[in-house]
Amino acid sequence: MKKLTSSELRQLFLDFFKEKNHHIEKSASLVPIEDPTLLWINSGVATMKKYFDGSVRPENRRIASSQKSIRTNDIENVGVTARHHTLFEMLGNFSIGDYFKKEAIEWAWDFLTGEQWLALDPDKLYITVYPEDKETYAIWKDKIGVDESHLIEEEENFWDIGEGPCGPDTEIFFDRGETFNNLPEGHEENYPGGENERWLEIWNLVFSEFNHKADDTYVPLPNKNIDTGMGLERIVSILQDAPTNFETDLFMPIINKTEDLSGKKYEEKKNKVSFKVIADHIRALAFAISDGALPSNEGRGYVLRRLLRRSVMHGRKLTIDKPFLTQLIPIVSEIMSEHYPEVGENRELIEKVILSEEKRFHETLSDGLNKVKELVEELKEKGQSKMSGKDAFQLYDTYGFPLELTEEVVEEENITINYKEFDAEMQKQRERARLARQTENSMAVQTSLLNEVTVKSTFIGYNQDETTTTLIKIIKDEAFVEEIEPGESARLLFEESPFYAEKGGQVGDTGLILNEDKTVMAEILNVKSGPEGQPIHDVKVRKKMSNNETYYLVIDKHRRRLIERNHTATHLLHQTLKEVLGNHVNQAGSLVEDGQLRFDFTHFNQVTEEELKEMEKQVNQKILENIRVETTETTIDKAKEMGAVALFGEKYGKHVRVVSINDYSKELCGGTHVETTSEIGLFKILSESGIGAGTRRIIARTSEGAYQWIDEQLNILNQTSKLLRVQSLNELPIRVEGLQKELKDANHVNESLHAKLAESQAEDIFKKVTDIDGITVIAEEIKAKDMNQLRKLADKWKQNDYSDILVLGLRNGEKVNLIASLNDKARQNEMKAGNLIKFISPYIKGGGGGRDDFAQAGGKKPEGLSEALQAVPDWVEKNS
Repeated sequence: MKKLTSSELRQLFLDFFKEKNHHIEKSASLVPIEDPTLLWINSGVATMKKYFDGSVRPENRRIASSQKSIRTNDIENVGVTARHHTLFEMLGNFSIGDYFKKEAIEWAWDFLTGEQWLALDPDKLYITVYPEDKETYAIWKDKIGVDESHLIEEEENFWDIGEGPCGPDTEIFFDRGETFNNLPEGHEENYPGGENERWLEIWNLVFSEFNHKADDTYVPLPNKNIDTGMGLERIVSILQDAPTNFETDLFMPIINKTEDLSGKKYEEKKNKVSFKVIADHIRALAFAISDGALPSNEGRGYVLRRLLRRSVMHGRKLTIDKPFLTQLIPIVSEIMSEHYPEVGENRELIEKVILSEEKRFHETLSDGLNKVKELVEELKEKGQSKMSGKDAFQLYDTYGFPLELTEEVVEEENITINYKEFDAEMQKQRERARLARQTENSMAVQTSLLNEVTVKSTFIGYNQDETTTTLIKIIKDEAFVEEIEPGESARLLFEESPFYAEKGGQVGDTGLILNEDKTVMAEILNVKSGPEGQPIHDVKVRKKMSNNETYYLVIDKHRRRLIERNHTATHLLHQTLKEVLGNHVNQAGSLVEDGQLRFDFTHFNQVTEEELKEMEKQVNQKILENIRVETTETTIDKAKEMGAVALFGEKYGKHVRVVSINDYSKELCGGTHVETTSEIGLFKILSESGIGAGTRRIIARTSEGAYQWIDEQLNILNQTSKLLRVQSLNELPIRVEGLQKELKDANHVNESLHAKLAESQAEDIFKKVTDIDGITVIAEEIKAKDMNQLRKLADKWKQNDYSDILVLGLRNGEKVNLIASLNDKARQNEMKAGNLIKFISPYIKGGGGGRDDFAQAGGKKPEGLSEALQAVPDWVEKNS
């Protein structure tokens, strides 16, 4: 068995499959692109879905990768077990309708046992096989020569995640020896494939050969696929003879640095979990932030916030009580630099985000501590010694205050926590999280139709708006046909087409199909890409059309020009965002239409009005400069040398198209653009808003759209000027300020009148005192403006000591309000305002509460107010 570093192993795996004619796919971003079914990229196959379902045909049907992945289903197990991680790497080889079981098994065995490769002892390898998969069993036994004592049939060896491709799988286990055995002899899990520490699963080979259909039937796939996964961390632990994944070169440098920062030792048993959690979580944080995710209170941002806060809490257990995580980022960067240079390239951004979040959490801990103390005081006032699990969970979930800290505080006050309630609330949260991610891993059902679309179709729309060409494929109702009739809908392929297919954020073209007499044969409603990038036209047929006939295609030129102006404007905006907000800004999606453009980007904060004005100004300046927009077709390597920006998360082939706007902007882009920036005419930002975890959105218009918007705004201003009877738009601000002052003065007079009316009523009401067993009570309805006036009357009552108890009610349309106030004498009789309010509020179909001396309630049954007030004496009599 070879002794290899993690970097050497990763490269050796990729080199092995490169020799087997595989394309080596670069690891995709952890943040899924155009895949709403996934929170994170959570496996190697997650990035291959478009190939597996047939919607895209890869240039090479053999692919291998080392894919960074994140899984967060059981964060609590990280650091506790030997192999649970949030971030991990999956080594995998994939066949998209090319080789199948025999080659996949032979190559896996060769890589694991071959002297040139890992040179593992074959006697230490065990294989599990799906019982019904006799072919795989025979390959292992007869082709590879594995002894039957090392072949185990396992019912669970069938990979199926619901609708879509599925099939049997075979797993390879490494026998680590009896010293790792954590189960007694004869235990039901004490075998290769069982839940134990001796036999470690190192590679899973999945044979996708069925479609799992919506009706739960399984049919053979048109194209059978191979999907394998080998955890880098696991195989490294074997090659480096490490007890767990954490004692490898992937984690130990981080652990060693944490030892330096804490003064604690990893070898001390009580410290190990904390060291492991920090080492694991900082890797996930560094990579996720580098890929554009930012901490927040929702979605993947919430996951990052939780990981960071867990790291801080475990740092506290190691006596690190100040921000420290940024000091681990250089270590993560150094460990992963050979394959993932982006962590080092984005180090400044990563450290800035983490430091800001750490500081915020330390403030949160302070706020949470104050909240705990408030709850403790309330419990002590009530003479109670147990905190509800709901309160403890709210501290954990809403305030980010860990349960163990709550425990520390309440224990000092001899208060316990209702853990049963806490666990119930935690279970509810887990269920919500489970439901939120129930669509993860979903994969489209593979169809044979698109896989059969192998004909070439050339896009000529960069230089031409129209062409005469031949119709070569008609798809109607998921079948190929020879002709289509008027009124029918279909998808058409031509030998060549000027119609741009929807991709890269740019919408597809629309237009017409004509015959040689210029008669309209069909309307083209949209265009999408086929498996090999062919423009596939969605059409509504007006006249009968047939295969192999010649037609004249013409795009909606005016619409295309508007789209091009908006598209080029997004390039200018992208660069301007970086200049105004910082280089951390990355594109996170876009939509380029004829009416407007939408641009999503990563950023921490709301963009200020001043920043928006500056961006708008800079984009318009570039438009006025009439810069030539040039496109260059080149290799991906030369494009990078030119300084071209690759858009966030996008995959590019060997040959790419670079769109340059002088030296100001260079981007890889396959879309259509104007020839000079002056064609854009005008750029106007309509709105800027947050749309999720650290992601902002700008909506803007150009040219005609911008002019129309400005015209609409001017019409609104002109109408407003007429309504306010001002001669010039310049006078509008002064007129509005004047109206605001008049309204303020009127409101002040109104408030004063209401107050005087309430005061006048109060003089009479405060005389209506009832004595109940020595406790004096006032319970009356009053006409007042709002609750604020009720509180003021309660203050006056308190100052003048009109009675021991005051209850006032107020009707306000369909709503009703109550207040209750008690003086010292009433409270000395064990009476509490909160209890009184809770007793009478059901009469108004409401609820409320408050302190012992003052409480309030709201309800939606005004007609019940009289009954509520009449019930006050009953309550006093029962409690006196």
